[in-house]
This record gives sequence, C-alpha cells and structure tokens, in this order.
Amino acid sequence: MTKCIDEKELLALEAKYCSYGDTVHYIDPPKLFERCDGSWLYDVQDRPYLDLQMWYSAVNFGYRNSEIAAAHDEQMSRMPQLACQYLNKEKILLATEIATETEKRFGMKGRVHFNVGGAQAVEDSMKLIRNFRNGKSLMFAFMGGYHGRTLGCSEITSSYRYRRRYGHFGSRASFIPYPYCYRCFYGLKRESCGYECVNQFEKLFETEYYGVLDPKAKETEFAAFYVEPIQATGGYIAPPPEYFSKLDKILKRYNILLVDDEIQMGFYRTGKLWAMEHFGVKPDVITFAKSLTNGLNPLSGVWAKEEMITPEIFPAGSTHSTFSSNPLGTAAGLATMQYIKRHDLETSVREKGEYLLNRIRELQARHTVIGDVDGVGLAIRIEMTKADGFAPDKALADKIVDEAMKGDIEVKGKKYGLVLDIGGHYKNAFTLAPALTISYEEMDLFIELFEALLKRCGV
Repeated sequence: MTKCIDEKELLALEAKYCSYGDTVHYIDPPKLFERCDGSWLYDVQDRPYLDLQMWYSAVNFGYRNSEIAAAHDEQMSRMPQLACQYLNKEKILLATEIATETEKRFGMKGRVHFNVGGAQAVEDSMKLIRNFRNGKSLMFAFMGGYHGRTLGCSEITSSYRYRRRYGHFGSRASFIPYPYCYRCFYGLKRESCGYECVNQFEKLFETEYYGVLDPKAKETEFAAFYVEPIQATGGYIAPPPEYFSKLDKILKRYNILLVDDEIQMGFYRTGKLWAMEHFGVKPDVITFAKSLTNGLNPLSGVWAKEEMITPEIFPAGSTHSTFSSNPLGTAAGLATMQYIKRHDLETSVREKGEYLLNRIRELQARHTVIGDVDGVGLAIRIEMTKADGFAPDKALADKIVDEAMKGDIEVKGKKYGLVLDIGGHYKNAFTLAPALTISYEEMDLFIELFEALLKRCGV
C-alpha cells in the first residue's frame, strides 16, 4: 500500500521528478484530485468541483458510469491482456458496431482500425490516405484546427508552436480559414457573406499558378482535407449550415478526400454519433478516440470506406501498436456503444443543450463581457471579451479559471469549485463539454457558479 503523502510533498515530488512535457500546468500550483463521480471531481480536501469539460470530452457519459465500468471490470476479471496478433470477441463486436452504425448514417460500407490515442488514429489515417493516393502527402486543414501533437499530426495542426522546436516531419498542411462567423477572416457578416470562405477556397483551383491543380492532367497535388465538423480546441465553433455541403462539392470535383476528425465531437457530444451528421456530408475517413471508452482505457480508431481499407489495399501490419485493440479498451468501447443504444441521447442531448444554451444567453444579456455564445448539443462556447462585446479578453478568461479552481465559490451556503477549459483562436473562449448525463439542477448550479465568478472578477 502507498504510504500517506500530503499534498505539499506530492507537489514537491512532481516538481523534481515529473516531465512537464506531458502535462499542461495552467494553474500554479497544479490541482490534485482524489476521486470523481458523475459530473464531479473532488480534491484532496474532498471539496466538490462541478466539471464542465469532462477530460476534454473523454468522459461523455459521466465519471464512474456504472454500466460501462461493469463491462470493463468483468473483462479485467476474465481476460485483461492479449497480444494484438490474436483476436478477442470484444474487438470484433466493437468494430462491427461502429462500422454498421456508420453505414446506417452515411450509407457507405467501411472497416474499423484501432489504435491507442487520438493522435495515433490521425497518423494511421495519414497512412491510409497516402497509400490510397499513391504516396501523395499534401493535405488541407483549417486555421484553428487541432489534430494532435505527434510529429505527423503537428503538420496538420495549425498552431506553429507545436512544430517550432522540432522542424518538419513531412509536409506542412495548407491552412484554410475556418468559417468562424463571429470573427470572419474576410471581415464579412454571416447573413450577407454568400459563403465567401467557400468561394475563396474554390478560387485555388481556377489556374495552375495558384499551386494546387494541374488542369491538363486534371489532378490536384493535395490528397485530403482534414476537418473538425465543430472546431474543438479552436473554440467549439460551429460552421453555418451549408458550409460543409458546399465545401464537399469542391472536394468531390477534384478527387480530394474528406477526413472527419471526431475525436472530441464523436459519440453524441453534439447529439449525434458523428457531428458531421448535422451537415449532410459523407466523409471518406473518420477518426475517433476519447469518449469511445468513456475515459476508462486509451483506445482510438479510424473508420474508412471499404475501397480504402480492404486487406488487399491496406494489409496486415500496415500500422501497429502493442496495445492497439487491447481487451480492456475494446470491452469498454463495446459497453459504450451498447449504453448509447439503451439511452435516447439524441433527444436528451438536444434538449439539455438547448436549455443550457438559453440559460447562458440569459447571462450574456446581463454581462457585456460575454461576447459570443453558441453551441450544438452539449458542445457549447462562451467567448469572453472586453466591455465592447468583441475585443478578446484572454486575461479575464484566465482569471475566471484561476478563481474557479480555488474551490470556494459559495452557493446556498455550500462551497464549490468549477472545472473549465479555455480554447479559441484568442484563448478567450470557454469550451463547455459537460457530461451528457448532467442533470438540470447541475446546469442551473453552473449558471450560479459562473455568474458568481464574473462578479468576483469585477464584471
């Protein structure tokens, strides 16, 4: 048994022996947590923190979800370990569930390929694409897009800071403005822009001198476009309704694959299995991870349409990880898919999302520093600004987080903490990803806590 060590001593050990490279130290000192349940985290003093980011949407179905955990625990007692050159039924059944549910939604047959983390799934998708496109390595991706921090993934993640120290591994993506209508890249208004962002992308194909197309060969230099249907780390930004259908027509015309990164938005974060379902577009490839196992075990995967991933085209050993389809992960993933079938998440997430969004808009009407509020399902954004309602205010967002993590916000005589995550192009947007099981009482409590924080921060 580990001896009892107090918080101060633990933090001293962390400062001395832990790499900071695998941890994000947003607050000083870092927060230590002891236990979790439902929508709640509890620190070492057992103070409750309402979690509105749920491990970056990895725990969509609540901490210690008994239905999913039971399957994981049963697998632990029966066969927790198996080399991936052998088969276990949970892997086969999980792949079958994901493939058949995806076929129902998009009308295309495909196969599922597993790995460990989201970045590894994206890397595997790059191999699939390069293989299918005869070695083409150039990709389009979005400004504000995030697809991981491995060497390959950092090439299609727009932030240069993830590449700066390491140079280029392959070919840096060509980054296209995301339809961030609140802060339009072209300075236009959503209601009158005529989808100028799509028009500008289409112009790239007008002449060979824009460096994209060889019109004589009718061939582009780009293999795929990596997209997030709702931009996640970029600030939970939702595009206008026809954006992806218009973009997809251009991609289809020039034989460019559409890769749908659902790592944060998949598994009903937006009220659909895949967020892309909201936009009426059929992706060629889907990457997924995070809440596939409700955070119980690292497991990720790629779904690809059949012609890209048949054993003849993508043979055994094309990629490999020792833990890629481990029994604990696939058992938890299968339990997650079964949990989804037992619960009407499409209805409950839509209704809860509408309720929470309306409550936040009430806050917005009372506080001019809340510049933009938007959301799809329970993926909701709150963008903090100066009093003018537009100029980004990162300092205010940071101050709110620091105060929220003190665990001393008093509501009705009880003290709480609040777990929030900051994203956005200007690092001033709260990206809310509450548990899909969050209660209406907990959502109301969040509103009280957040407004108390605004008042504490002098706004």
